[in-house]
Amino acid sequence: MNQLNTEIQMPASGAEGHTPIEKKAITAPSVLNEAYHYSKPSSFSRGLRLNIKGVTFLLISGTASIGDQGETLYPGDFRAQLWRTYENITALLASEGATWKDVVRTTCYLRDIERDYAAFNEIRTAFFAEMGLDPLPASTGIQAILCRPDLLVEIEAMAIFESNATNA
Repeated sequence: MNQLNTEIQMPASGAEGHTPIEKKAITAPSVLNEAYHYSKPSSFSRGLRLNIKGVTFLLISGTASIGDQGETLYPGDFRAQLWRTYENITALLASEGATWKDVVRTTCYLRDIERDYAAFNEIRTAFFAEMGLDPLPASTGIQAILCRPDLLVEIEAMAIFESNATNA
């Protein structure tokens, strides 16, 4: 039986004083599939695109070294996993007409921050320089147990840019 209380009343969409924001799922199937397509589905979108009064917000979910079939790539190799994570986020941004220059914030989760932070910071610095980022995005680094034991790094990103008719 469903554990949720089915008597909870949700407000009607478009209720007085409330206009829903247009939301669109972000996908990049050429580099990673959707988590809800896994053999054991996970209920989240790779990211969301929000269009608010001429401004687009891209909220990229925690992204890791995952291949196009949902498999973990480069188990045990922190550096390779980090580069693949950046590749996956780059593809998600590009799918919505954005680049790393539109990224304003990242949250970076490392399985073992004491062991891997020096390599993380070295690669992040090189990657951001390669992308020509100035100023750099705001960022937070956190040690965390990730959703798979073979993942060593996961990154969330937020990008913001002015919307236009070709990418809205």
